Amino acid sequence: MQAQRLTVGGYGEAVYSRNFYSDNVYRYSRPGEYAGDPSHGRFDIPHAVIYLGYDFGKGWSMQTEIEFEHTGTGSAVEKEFTEAGEWESEIEKGGELELEQFWIQKSFSSLLNIRAGHLVVPVGGLNYAHEPLNYFTVYRPEGEYTILPSTWHDTGISLWGRTPHWRYEVLVTAGLDGFMFDRDHFVHYGAKSPYEYRVANQLGYAGRVDNFSLDGLRISLSGFYGRAMHNSYPNDLQNTRYAGVKGRTFIAATDFAYKGDRLVVRGNADYGHVEDAATLSTVKRNLSSNNAPYRKTPVGRQAVSAGIEAGYDILPWFGRSAAQLFLFARYEYYDSYIPAADQQDYPFTDRHRVAAGINWFPIPEIAVKAEYSHRFLKSPYNNEPSINLGITYMAFFKR
Repeated sequence: MQAQRLTVGGYGEAVYSRNFYSDNVYRYSRPGEYAGDPSHGRFDIPHAVIYLGYDFGKGWSMQTEIEFEHTGTGSAVEKEFTEAGEWESEIEKGGELELEQFWIQKSFSSLLNIRAGHLVVPVGGLNYAHEPLNYFTVYRPEGEYTILPSTWHDTGISLWGRTPHWRYEVLVTAGLDGFMFDRDHFVHYGAKSPYEYRVANQLGYAGRVDNFSLDGLRISLSGFYGRAMHNSYPNDLQNTRYAGVKGRTFIAATDFAYKGDRLVVRGNADYGHVEDAATLSTVKRNLSSNNAPYRKTPVGRQAVSAGIEAGYDILPWFGRSAAQLFLFARYEYYDSYIPAADQQDYPFTDRHRVAAGINWFPIPEIAVKAEYSHRFLKSPYNNEPSINLGITYMAFFKR
């Protein structure tokens, strides 16, 4: 084995949060009763990732990425047909320890590369650049993380290429599961499977285009289309009155990132649309008995997210330094549930959030983060301020 062909790396985060609002499950249904609740704190390891890649030569390469979320493992579910069709949970795999990437690639030229296996679906700015040094906030940008899968990864095939000023990628993967959509997260959980396999009765189609024509600036467009109905297990609705319900899901996103000598600015805007949202909500509610692993709340017809952040390195004011100290601010708006005309509204999903703080980079691979954030909800719901502290690293190297 030639050692220079091996790539090793990873990233991780350790976080402390103090939330100055109630964590009671009824704080939105009965907000007046929980306005004066005490604050609550938590330590967390949101992500810890191990990365391995290898270049076999002659254009063949591979990459794996294993992610631990919140230091845990998880559970899977299966439908026991020998026990009256009951759903059973088994501690054997799950969403907290995930194989985020596992693909083999054949490169013909910089313009044409084919990648097959378990892939990142780069729809939205966060999925394109989800590592913790690519955003200023302690946690991942909240709006986009709420309404889209993140990190969105699925099994399929990808075609991509790059010129000096452009990069493109088109993907075919498993479709999203509409029974995993919900009110508070839109399609966020649609790419997750509670089973030991990924249901692919329907396929999903994604694409992304990036432009690098201006020095230091990337501007991108991305999107997704797929049918979300009849993409769960068991697929026993094809001969019912719901056979014609497609649940077509559309996602469109744009994002940009600018990096100058001292100024960094990033932004995103995302829109999602689910056809037949009211019918899909009714179907999954009626099927969500008997411990079925579906999201119980309704899914809205639409969801939106938009955000912008800017940071400025102030250390040069105090003399030359290899370190960096960014003062930053971020604003974002998002709504995970915009109902159809015949659906109930839930106004607490409509939110604005502001955050401000610092990112200190003692070396380029490590950042210490601190922020104050404030989430603004519509009346009569209570606003949600918090303080977040974190330390993170991201390093990729060869040996």
